[in-house]
Amino acid sequence: MPRQIISTPNAPSSPLYSQAVKTGSFVVVSGTVGFDPDTGELAGDTVQAQTRQALTNCQAILQAGGASLDDVVEVGVLLTNPADFAGMNEEYARWFPTDPPTRYVAKLGVEVAGLLISIRMTAIT
Repeated sequence: MPRQIISTPNAPSSPLYSQAVKTGSFVVVSGTVGFDPDTGELAGDTVQAQTRQALTNCQAILQAGGASLDDVVEVGVLLTNPADFAGMNEEYARWFPTDPPTRYVAKLGVEVAGLLISIRMTAIT
């Protein structure tokens, strides 16, 4: 199955990875953080603000790949500080209020100043 690189200016990017890759009906979104793509800055210093921006970024990438949050079947969440779990869940629940996708949460292994969360997901269109 051929793969298609998905890219959008509406989410942070790097030359080191693709924002997403689409193959067949799968759209696999890379770990995405809470940077505002317009300013290049973190969206805030709380896990709620960074979760909101990371999910906004994921949503933009999914849209560029022909998918939506309704198509998401799996989400991976990496937290810098596991104590932020409740705050992350507070914002996350607003995005997936009913019938949420499968999810795992783990500790983020790398430390970047101010970065609290990274979210990746897989959607099926």
